[in-house]
Amino acid sequence: MVTLGVYDIVLAFGMEKLYHPDKDRPMAVYAGCVDVEHPEVLDHYLVGDLAYAERLTAPRDRRSLFMDIYARMARDYMSASGATKRDFAHVSAKNSYHGSLNPNAQYRDVLTADQVLAARTISPPLTLPMCSPIGDGAAAAVIMSPRMAKILGVESPVRVLSSIVASGYDAGPGAPSITTTISRQAYAEASIDTKDINCVELHDATSPAELIYYEALGLCGPGEGPAFLASGATSLGGRLPVNTSGGLVRKGHPIGATGLGQIHELVQQLRGRAGSRQVENARIALAENGGGFIGDDAAAVAMTVLAQ
Repeated sequence: MVTLGVYDIVLAFGMEKLYHPDKDRPMAVYAGCVDVEHPEVLDHYLVGDLAYAERLTAPRDRRSLFMDIYARMARDYMSASGATKRDFAHVSAKNSYHGSLNPNAQYRDVLTADQVLAARTISPPLTLPMCSPIGDGAAAAVIMSPRMAKILGVESPVRVLSSIVASGYDAGPGAPSITTTISRQAYAEASIDTKDINCVELHDATSPAELIYYEALGLCGPGEGPAFLASGATSLGGRLPVNTSGGLVRKGHPIGATGLGQIHELVQQLRGRAGSRQVENARIALAENGGGFIGDDAAAVAMTVLAQ
């Protein structure tokens, strides 16, 4: 609405209250984030692995449905790329270090890959530190026109180069995900290439998802996610730090606030205000946020490119 000239200033706000002593309550909320019209599509996808047959006998609102989905995605990715459970543990360990530097993170303890692997299994191959936690939170952003920013004397304004939201569905084997499709649209609209990006916040609802999204976003080639991680490129001090906030797994995942929480982190980076987790010479940043499942793809994905 600001870009269209309808308003000069807009407040965007997101919040979530998820924690409850009875964990079945938030699990029921998560279970409502999938396709309820054709649940057989998702169940067929999950039942494809016999290890899940017993888990799927439990009602959707009594099990960690999204962890089952992400676990199946992780196993598919392992088969396609050669990634290992230890690769996923290294993602979790990396983000635990990043999160330790973030005063707003839900968890700030630093973990090693061995500690991640030794933790309780949630849904194979996922262990507890590979999974985003239940938590409460809120985030907000003020968006204004360049004219109003000048009038108000805003210091270090951050520009929105592109912002795209789209929905996916069951596109079939070999078809690009909605994440891949709109990331390219966002880059084109912002007139950038992946090599221009200095830092990224992406939707790591589980640690394997970070490797999957490296590839979906074009940050590395197909099957190169584990090697890209091992190179140190996505760690603080690397060529393209990813999830300097700690990501969803460490910063937390209060669903309604997660996307704006990513924007907050990237704005801090672009303004040089991220403290000990500051990315050197951060000028262009990418946020990728997803939500829900419909068919075998994300129900909604938001892609935002920001710049100094």
